[in-house]
Amino acid sequence: MRVLAVSGSLRSGSYNTSLLRAAAEAAPEGVELELYDGLKAIPPFDEDDETEAPVAVGAFRAALEEADAILFATPEYNGSIPGALKNALDWASRPFATNPLRNKPVTVVGASTGGFGAVWAQADLRRVLKTIGARVVGDEVPVPAVHTRTDEQGRLADAETEERLREVLASLVDTVEARALAA
Repeated sequence: MRVLAVSGSLRSGSYNTSLLRAAAEAAPEGVELELYDGLKAIPPFDEDDETEAPVAVGAFRAALEEADAILFATPEYNGSIPGALKNALDWASRPFATNPLRNKPVTVVGASTGGFGAVWAQADLRRVLKTIGARVVGDEVPVPAVHTRTDEQGRLADAETEERLREVLASLVDTVEARALAA
């Protein structure tokens, strides 16, 4: 089973990208978690360019389409999701009826250095994904004060968060397997 991991942070030392790397290590047997790193290359959404979408947009749509499920990690910028992530999702959402997220199992986690673990951003991202037509599963995984839960190399070093990541990945796996049985 292939899970695409998309970080909403473009920063090289991103805590949310580190969270996705920790999820890859916590993934159950038989689950391949692939980190998507092309978000920065996606240009601003322009409806005039929809018919001839830029190459970076096509690559993002293809990565979403090829995955069995998607794991998003979002920081919280000004109380919501980062613009680059929202922009990429705007591109991916078109056309609505056939977009690559339609009925795709997705889940959302988030980390911040503040005390709330990007809970507003996670709620907003879940709402956006539902509006696009994705099948949002599992509970949110807020990781507050993430800088205190990582080691000197920036790797997650928190057993409770690792367990929550295992649980959310198990929800994704269960949803994908149930869909396969129903098909």
